[in-house]
Amino acid sequence: MQLTAPATRRTGIRDTDGMAVASFVLGLLGLLVLNVFLGPIAIVLASVALWRGTARRGRAFLGLGLGVADLLVLVAFMQADSTVSWSF
Repeated sequence: MQLTAPATRRTGIRDTDGMAVASFVLGLLGLLVLNVFLGPIAIVLASVALWRGTARRGRAFLGLGLGVADLLVLVAFMQADSTVSWSF
């Protein structure tokens, strides 16, 4: 006798779609604040979503690009003022 419902494929797809959207939002937010943390998280979420076959590939690629941009902005500001953080 089975007490729990069997896992369906749709739940996994919905999870990866959520990861793609989360990577986009975190990457976008990372351009403004905490890019040292949010950039890598956005990259990892986007990579996992793409690897699992998300239906929202565009958002995952945008999240991946924004995560990389977060790190590039961090490096640019670190070069400009020789610190690990930056402010407006």
